This record gives sequence, C-alpha cells and structure tokens, in this order.
Amino acid sequence: MRKKNTELLRDVIGQVLKANHLDKQLYEKRLIDAWSVILGGNIMQYTTELVINRKVLYVALSSSVLRHDLFLSREEIKNSLNKHVGTEVIKDIIFR
Repeated sequence: MRKKNTELLRDVIGQVLKANHLDKQLYEKRLIDAWSVILGGNIMQYTTELVINRKVLYVALSSSVLRHDLFLSREEIKNSLNKHVGTEVIKDIIFR
C-alpha cells in the first residue's frame, strides 16, 4: 500500500544535504568531475589542477597555448559547466 505523503529518495537526500550545508561541496565536486566530460580527454591531459574557491574555478594548465585558447572561450566553458551541474556553482574561471 502506498502512502499519500511519499517523497522521492533523491529529494529526501537533497533536503538532508541542504540542511547540513553539504550541497555546495557536492555541486563543486560534480563541476570538477564535469571538466573532463565537457572539455574532453585531450584538454584533461594538460590540466594539472582544478580548485574552486569563492565561486571561482582555478585551472592550472601545462600548456600556455591551450591556456590562451581556453581564456578566450572561458564564458562559454563556465556556462557549459554550470549547465551540466544544473545550478550556478562558479561565476568565473581563472587559468594559470
């Protein structure tokens, strides 16, 4: 028998994470994991570090040419990453 006030498990987990202030870290982890999905394996080869601090994604790259190319399209990359996660996790990207 099904109760009238049932909730989906993902909604309950989301509520627990939000109540314990863990949702921010979860979204940041999802965004960092999305880097290789959105940009592909070739760019991941040159990516040495990804860190989010105060809604800014810091990306360390081993190629200066790639750094310049990504800098030119950072707004599109930011929008794609946020869209992939489903919420605005970052407001800017800084390439090092």
